[in-house]
Amino acid sequence: MTDRELSPFIYLGIAFHASLVAANVVAVKIVGLGPLFVPAGVLAYSITFPLADVITEVWGRKKARVVINAGIVTQLLVWVLISIAIALAPAAFWPNQAAYALVLGQSNRIILGSLVAYYISQHVDVWLFSLLKTLLRERHLWLRNNVSTMAAQTVDTVIFIGIAFYGLPGYPILAMILTQLLVKYVIAALDTPVVYGLVYAVRRFIAPKPGEMPASA
Repeated sequence: MTDRELSPFIYLGIAFHASLVAANVVAVKIVGLGPLFVPAGVLAYSITFPLADVITEVWGRKKARVVINAGIVTQLLVWVLISIAIALAPAAFWPNQAAYALVLGQSNRIILGSLVAYYISQHVDVWLFSLLKTLLRERHLWLRNNVSTMAAQTVDTVIFIGIAFYGLPGYPILAMILTQLLVKYVIAALDTPVVYGLVYAVRRFIAPKPGEMPASA
């Protein structure tokens, strides 16, 4: 990777991890989208898939896997730090400990489901995107982006809800899966212009300038 490539790669990686952390932190809130109800983290988490596709498109599968694997470390570190913050005794004059723990604390099943679903689905996304890129001879970015993202989101949703909520009384598992998938598919379709724009911008930025010799990787 050249020095010029390093800057956009780092910024895309930061955006990926920031979206991942935000999704986990805000997910405890349930929001209404018309007749549908989904965790508030759906939008933030959905952003990670097009970012992974952009990284795969420009730099290849290996670089995307580095960002994805680093996401596991990021999530674990964030959860450890949050757990420590919750466990620390609050100041005597601060009355919000219960609310703080309720909002930021998560059950072990949700944490496990989130980690497993993230790791498998993100690698499915990058693998399928790369496979389609080869099969389609690097054409039809819109198709590769949508197919890989929607397939990965399906895997993610089924695994997460299955681990986090299956067997708990009162949880409509199938309805939860279908509702989240509908919202995620819509977001995946809408993010296609963003993927095109980012790929174009990054490639334009890293391309050698007129009269400049290409830098070696």
